[in-house]
Parts: sequence; structure tokens; C-alpha cells
Amino acid sequence: MKKLLVLLFTIHCSLLTASADEGMWTLYNLPNAVYETMKQENYELPYGALYQGDDAIKNCVVLFGGYCSGVVVSPDGLVFTNHHCGFEAIRSHSTVEHDYMLNGFVSNSYEEELPNKNLFVSFMVEQKDITSYLDSLGLNKLAESDRYHFVDSIENVMLKKISKQDSTLRVEIKPYYEGNAYYLTTYRDYPDVRLVFALPKSMGKFGGETDNWMWPRQTCDFSVFRIYVDSKTGGPAKYSKDNVPMKPKKWAPVSLQGYVPGSFSMTIGYPGSTSRYLSSYGIKERRNAQNEPMYKTREVKQDIMIRHMRADEAVRIKYDSKYAQSSNYWKNSIGMNKCIDSIGLIQQKAAFEQKIRHYQDSTGYLMGKLDFNQLERLYQKRFNAVRALTFYNETFGRRNTDEMTRRAVRVQDGAIINGKDGKPKSYYIEFKDNSDEWDYDTDREILAALLKHYREQVEIKYQPDFFNVIDHDFKGDYQKYVDYLYKKSKLMKSDKKIYINKGNYKHDPGVVYGESLITVLSDIRADIIETRDSIDILERYLCAAKLRMEEDLPNYSDANMTMRLSYGQVGEYLLAGQPSGYYTTAESIVEKMEKGEQGVIDYEAEPIMKELLSKQDFGKYTDKTTGKLHLCFLSNNDITGGNSGSPMFNGKGELIGLAFDGNWDSLSSDIFFDSQLARCIGVDIRYVLYMMESWGKVDRLLQEINAK
Repeated sequence: MKKLLVLLFTIHCSLLTASADEGMWTLYNLPNAVYETMKQENYELPYGALYQGDDAIKNCVVLFGGYCSGVVVSPDGLVFTNHHCGFEAIRSHSTVEHDYMLNGFVSNSYEEELPNKNLFVSFMVEQKDITSYLDSLGLNKLAESDRYHFVDSIENVMLKKISKQDSTLRVEIKPYYEGNAYYLTTYRDYPDVRLVFALPKSMGKFGGETDNWMWPRQTCDFSVFRIYVDSKTGGPAKYSKDNVPMKPKKWAPVSLQGYVPGSFSMTIGYPGSTSRYLSSYGIKERRNAQNEPMYKTREVKQDIMIRHMRADEAVRIKYDSKYAQSSNYWKNSIGMNKCIDSIGLIQQKAAFEQKIRHYQDSTGYLMGKLDFNQLERLYQKRFNAVRALTFYNETFGRRNTDEMTRRAVRVQDGAIINGKDGKPKSYYIEFKDNSDEWDYDTDREILAALLKHYREQVEIKYQPDFFNVIDHDFKGDYQKYVDYLYKKSKLMKSDKKIYINKGNYKHDPGVVYGESLITVLSDIRADIIETRDSIDILERYLCAAKLRMEEDLPNYSDANMTMRLSYGQVGEYLLAGQPSGYYTTAESIVEKMEKGEQGVIDYEAEPIMKELLSKQDFGKYTDKTTGKLHLCFLSNNDITGGNSGSPMFNGKGELIGLAFDGNWDSLSSDIFFDSQLARCIGVDIRYVLYMMESWGKVDRLLQEINAK
């Protein structure tokens, strides 16, 4: 009981202020107090080395594809990111005959490096606080509903202005501290990014869902790309065979020296989204109206996907990426809810809010504006609508899997209308043949199962009208209804003109299906919008109150897919009451591979991999302290989704690994960082290089990287 009280006290204190290793800090205005703490933990570089000048560390870190992080590691624009970040690029080049996802990919020359449609990397050029500027233009005088559009319009003006000066630049304005501040970030995008190297999936995703979000890990989670530029200007350019490898301002030196417990570790990347200022009422909504519907729905479609994928190699190639994207946050949402419950996070947040109430009573700050009782009532009012929206998004939204729904929704909102201007009867839409991305039988089964699940979970108020059609015309048989859609709807006719003002287009079953979806989505959104602005204002006031109460302490803003720094130390934690160890070795993956030979699918690997990792001598990649090949390691760096592929640096700014996951106890980190238990899992750069050398035999790349 005493231990429990101590733990709860620790959690409570952590809610009051950032601990030494907690925080996702912006680089351009890193608080001096944070920098001093970094130095105490053996960061060796001057303050300006992070952000200032061409040699700044920020200049070698990239936003990869808009959803992951990466790092430039050579003078010829070579980029390391995670294997799972390169998943779709690898999959897009894969066929049954040349399955790069299954078998890996090795390029032996620039000419063999593969271009990727719609893949880009972004470098952050500059960032600055423009809160005062926006305030001077009247931001704080606007109604909450007008703030977004106002900021968006300013962003568009600034984007046009900077594009005239330099067409390779773009800008973004994003809110920080729950909208109490706004930063302007300037980027340079490079749209020609080519696949250079990838391990077989057995290694790049070793452990699969069995080990996902778990420790210990042995996954060799990396892939290699290269940035290409215009041969004449050296700047960004769309793909051309004449483009040449980039000559970057800065690339990360790669270290073979390793680490010991307590070694400084710094992660720089693009964390996607956290909500650590969120109220206890917001956390309750996150748990019950977002996380729970998410994992319940994903479980339905994942079970069908994996069954079809295991039965057919062609289907596996089509759905590999979809399954990976779905399953990752399926498990994340389950783990987050368990963490919320295990540490009593809602209660702890409520206790901290009580402290803010006392501060408010004693100072009068935001009195009459920050109303906790009103905030609770508003969250209660919108709960069912938010829950319905999550089920909708997971079933029919951008996270859906089936092609029928994708097309049906697109014709309602976003489809390109072709034809002659002023002649409505000539207007048509056309869907390109993308049969290489989906499977007829798999899609139909998924949609039928999801329709049934949605109806069972969501109240009648938020159910589309087509459920009445299923009951009346198909006697409640969801599969027959779906088969009817796929067979009868013109929307499923690829590479054919579908005239929207001719014939029975508006009575097309796929069009009617899409209209029903859009109608119910509008109803759900209307109920959410009713309270959204008021909730957003109160959450912003709550954040402002915390910042004012702790104004003598450094406070970081929630992640929002902009560059952030986190720091800490390499080290273990207590796992089920026992020391976890801070690294894994080649021996541990060989043991799991032997389980794979006995039928554990997630531990299956090619015999050559077992052979390579069964060696006794790993040469220069051997850790000097332990005499082992380290595979993965732990640090208490603060990360979240989007950090995948983030470089992990030592105190000298040298690359020692790539962040790719968190442990099970880190799954509440989006809303609460537990410095005692939360850990960042990185793949050791020596493991990466060893596999490139021993399996890939890519001497040209290793010479280019020049690790020391």
C-alpha cells in the first residue's frame, strides 16, 4: 500500500510540472533551463548547434512523407527512416514476381534506386512566434468559430508572399499551448525521394503484432531512401531521370561507439499529436468515445484482412500496408486505455484541476471565464456524437478499407468533374483502375462485417438510411446488400466515364449509399459543432491557467507535427517488478527465430537471417562494453506517433539509433508522460549497418555513410 501511495504521489507531481526528461521542446526557443539540464546530463555541444547556422542539427532531420521522421546520413542525400515508415513505398513497387516487401530491396547504383509517387521530405528552414502579430490583427477579438479561418487566411497570404521570393519554400501557421500561442514554420520540400534499400519484412517488422509496443524488441526497423534534386540548381525538383543526388548542408555523423546506462540520448523529429493539457473530462471522452470504438472496429476488419492475406500472396501485398497502419493504433488504443485505468489518470487530472481552482480563487485569474462545471456539462452533451463519429470514421471515413465506400464518398465530396464547360450533360467522373490496391472478395467481406458492427454499436439517430434498405430489400443480410453494391453500382467500373447528369446516375445504388453516409455525417458533425467552440475556449483557458500558475517553470507545448527535441538517458526500467535490461542482443532474436521455426508466425525469418545473427563475432559492430551485437535499446526520451524514424543522438550530436516504438507503459504518453515507466525503443545504428553489410552487401552505401 505504501508503494502505491508513493507511485500516486509521483504521478501527481508529474502532472504539476515537467520532469527533467519529459518534454517535446521547440528548438528555436529552447529554454535555457532545459539546455542547462541537458548539459548536466552530458550534452556536449553549444546551445546554437541545435538550431543556428548551416551546421545546425536541425538541418539533417526531415519530416518524411508528412507522417514520419528521418535523418540525412551522407553527403549525397541518403536518408534513414523506419521500415514501417517506408512501408507503402516498398509495397507500391512490389509484385508477386518481385516482392520487395517480402524479400527486401537492394540497389547497387543510383540508376537502380526507385522513384516514389507522392513521397516527399521536408526540411524545417525557420520557426518563429507570431502570436503578437496575429493579436495585432485582431485574432483575440474574433469568435472561436472564426479563429481558424482567420489564421488560415493569414497563412495563405504569407504563403503567396514567400512563394514569390522562393518557389521552393512553404509556410505553416499552427497553434501551440492549446491556441494560446501561434508559430510560423517555414519548410523546403523535396518531392523526388527514391527507395535505396529495404530489408525483408521478416526483419523490418520482426515480431509483428506480438511484439508491437512491447519490450524486449529485436526489430531491425529501418529503410533507406535518397533525396534527388535539380542538376542545375541543386534545389527541389519533381522526378526526372536527369535529377542528381542532393548535397545537403548537414548530415548526421554516424557513431559506432555505442552507449552505456546513463548515456545522454536526444531524439529530434516530428511528433504528431499529444493532448497533455487536456482536462479530465476530455480524457474520459478520449477513453470511452474515441479509443474504445477505434479498437473495437479495427479488430473486425483486421481479422478479415489477415485471414485473406495469409491465404493469398497477391492479397497480402495489397493489404500489407493497410493492415500495418490499422493494427498499430488498434493496439495503441487498447494499451492507452489500460494505462489510463492502471494509474488512475482521470482521477489524478481531476485532483490537479482542483489545485487550479484554488489558484483561481486566490488570484482571480480567468475568474468567470474558466468554468469547470460548464466544461463537464459540455463534454457530457457531445459524448454520444463523438462516439458515433469515431465509429463512422473507422467504418466509412479515411480509415476505412473497402473501395466501394471510398468511391461512394468521393463522388459526394472531392471527385474531379470532367467534361465541357457549360454543358452539364457532358459532365462525368472516372475512377482509374487501382485493382492492384484492393481485392474484390476481401473488400466485400470487410464492408459487410463493418456495416453490421456499426449498426450494433451506434444509436439509431446516427445510422444511415441504407440500413432500412438492408432490412426491407435484403432481409437484413448485409453481405447480400454489399454484393449488390459491388455488382450493380457504376462506381465500381474502373476506367469508364460515369455521366452524372444522364440516365439513372442519382439512383445508382453506390451513389445512394454515399448520399446516406454524407447525410448522417452531417448530422453527427452538427451535434459536435454545437459544443465544440465552447469546449475549445475552456480548454484553452485551462492551459493558460496552468501556464500562469507555473510561470516560473519551463513548459512545452503539445506535439503538432512540427520539429521537437526530447532528451534523456539510455537505461532500463522495472518490467513486472524485474529489471528490463536496456538492450537486446543477437542471441535473443535467434531464440525467437527458433520459435518461428515451430510455427509462431511473427517470429518467422529467412534461414540466412538466423545464420547471420548466430555468429560469434560481429566485427566493428560489436559493443565495446558488452562484447555483444546490440539490436535495440531503451531510453527515456519523450516520443509519440510521428517520431517513428527520428534520429537518436548522443551528447556529441552523433547518430546512435532510430526511434521506432514505445513500450507498453508509454501508451498513455499522448495524454500523460510517466518518466518512471515510459521508454522509447530505438534500433541500434550498429545493427542497421551490420545488416546492410552482411545481408545487403552494399559497400557503396557504407562507404558513403562512413560510420566511425
